[in-house]
Amino acid sequence: MDIAIRHAPSFAVARCTLGGGEVVRAESGAMMSTSEGVDIQAAMQGGLMKSLKRGVLGGESFFITTYTAPPAGGWVDVAANLPGDLAEVEVGATPFFIQRGSYLASESGVEIDTKWGGFKNLFGGEGGFLVRASGRGTVLLSCYGALDRIRLAEGETVVVDSGHMVAFEEGVTFDLRRAAGGRTVQTLKSGEGFVFDFRGPGEVMVQSRNPSALIAWLTTVLPFSRS
Repeated sequence: MDIAIRHAPSFAVARCTLGGGEVVRAESGAMMSTSEGVDIQAAMQGGLMKSLKRGVLGGESFFITTYTAPPAGGWVDVAANLPGDLAEVEVGATPFFIQRGSYLASESGVEIDTKWGGFKNLFGGEGGFLVRASGRGTVLLSCYGALDRIRLAEGETVVVDSGHMVAFEEGVTFDLRRAAGGRTVQTLKSGEGFVFDFRGPGEVMVQSRNPSALIAWLTTVLPFSRS
């Protein structure tokens, strides 16, 4: 599969070009368009329990859509719900953990599952569960805004606001804490919530915009619904 990303970083779209019979799997609703003859099938991947974990716990769709190219080959365009960038991640010896909502598509050799990220991730606002991409192949990630990739050396640390985290390599360790020291009132005064202290070695990906902040802003400006 060859991937070409266009309209980045604001409104990125990825074209996945497939050889004859080649497959790409994508989050439900991610398709923008396809070439003629591409077969589209939506189904549970990995059985009922894995699909439930991915949908209910991981924040992704219950069904995964599989696109299969005809003998002459074809292409599939995929895009995210929020405006922002897309990034390719090569999964091999080291799996990746992905925040809720950032998985977009992957090659057939990649396995998508949901793993418990620990109570510290739960209190960080990410829901406690993370999507884990393992196996071998390319994964397409989406983000809100632009995406930064930070490569950490052994023991190197970066501090990331919990709402800006997109993904990180397995092996990168993290702790969660309040952004501002002291009591809870200091956190409220600072305007920040919780942050992750990520420690290398490995890669961490962050997004330049916070989806939760968007929701909070919309809540303040949208009129109350009337019955």
